[in-house]
Amino acid sequence: MRNGCIAITRDGTLAYANAVAYATLDLEAGPDDVGRPVAGILRAHGEIARILLSAFELNHLPNRAELRLRATGKVIGYTLSHVCDEAGRVCGAALFFKDLTRVEQIEERERLRDRLAALGEMAAALAHELKNPLAGIEVMGGLLRRHASTTPDMQTLVNDIISEAKMANAIVQEALEFVRPIRLQVEHTSIALVLHDAVRIAGGKGNPGEVQVSCSVDQRIPPIHGDHHQLCQVFTNLLINAFEALEGKGRVTLTASVGRMDTGTAPAGDGPDSQAAVVVDVTDDGPGIRPAVVERMFNPFFTTKPRGSGLGLAIVRRIVDAHDGRIDVDTVPGQGTSFRVTLPVVGAREWADETVRS
Repeated sequence: MRNGCIAITRDGTLAYANAVAYATLDLEAGPDDVGRPVAGILRAHGEIARILLSAFELNHLPNRAELRLRATGKVIGYTLSHVCDEAGRVCGAALFFKDLTRVEQIEERERLRDRLAALGEMAAALAHELKNPLAGIEVMGGLLRRHASTTPDMQTLVNDIISEAKMANAIVQEALEFVRPIRLQVEHTSIALVLHDAVRIAGGKGNPGEVQVSCSVDQRIPPIHGDHHQLCQVFTNLLINAFEALEGKGRVTLTASVGRMDTGTAPAGDGPDSQAAVVVDVTDDGPGIRPAVVERMFNPFFTTKPRGSGLGLAIVRRIVDAHDGRIDVDTVPGQGTSFRVTLPVVGAREWADETVRS
């Protein structure tokens, strides 16, 4: 069975639980579980035990309901049924359930894309309106600097005006880059070469200071179908963020390995619902990220930096999504942060083929 199944008798003892149920609930199967009180076996998931035990008090049982497990954060969809004997008397209850966590994540990504589309339209309109005035301010500032060449204080003020105008123009350019549709130049791409170029570019754009950067790439990694330039941008942005978090001291480690990612609603593995993937971890030993920031860090225009645009990680996520991949973050305050980028080996190729056919 692909679904989890737990059955209990009328006195609340476990009659049956399959391997999928144990795996979904992250429980270890015990040899003497059958016959034990289900409340004890499901001690970590009291809500499921209560649902099962309430079956004997309800006339209409829940069908296709959803529940978020407090212990693990997983979302399950479930159906509760009575088990009857030959005489039609209720002698037990059975819970059938499926892990819907991946479905929930996909739906959240779709909601995020809708929000990004609305923000994109607004950002594009604002960027086009602001671009010309900012260019005019820079030009007039340059002319004013020539006429005030003999006044040091005036020179300082004019230079500040030009600097701020350039900063604002850079944000406008980044906003325009964010709202433009991503068009991948798909080709056989070496992740090792992508990471090498990203380290070089990040060192030139950011300020690594005394940060030590190490890179480890599994030699078994095959080339993926992706856009070399866009993927370089992904890892360059992640590296620059790590440099800024470390403030010139610490260590950043890039690790690329062979993995798998799920394509359906089943957990990733070697089954038919998974495919070959490349997993890249960008890990730093910095101060970590607060939970409140983690929840919003991929939202466009959200930033904790005094002079940031809030578009770096939003662009990173868009590029990863365009490659049919995913990005996850794991952070511990005071211990560091790790960004994991998972890219399917053939996902971008399939995307490109569909684009050509359409």
